[in-house]
Amino acid sequence: MKALVVFALVGFSAMTLADEARPTEAEQIAVEQYHYGMRLDIAKVISSTSIPDVCNVVPAHMTYEDSNGQRHVLQYQVMGNGCTGG
Repeated sequence: MKALVVFALVGFSAMTLADEARPTEAEQIAVEQYHYGMRLDIAKVISSTSIPDVCNVVPAHMTYEDSNGQRHVLQYQVMGNGCTGG
């Protein structure tokens, strides 16, 4: 009986590790770097990173689907929301 419990726990542990090793969808999609004048085919925005409260230019990411339904991840530069004064 003890052996059966040990085998069940080992099997469950292996399944858990296999799930953790599987890359997420965002990790499978290559990140494209935006450059000025780049033509984008954005049919639907899936997600975008929030802009931090800093007074610097920071990288941001947007995940989107194009008109063919393929997902893309775009990295671009934005000014942070932390600047005060004029």
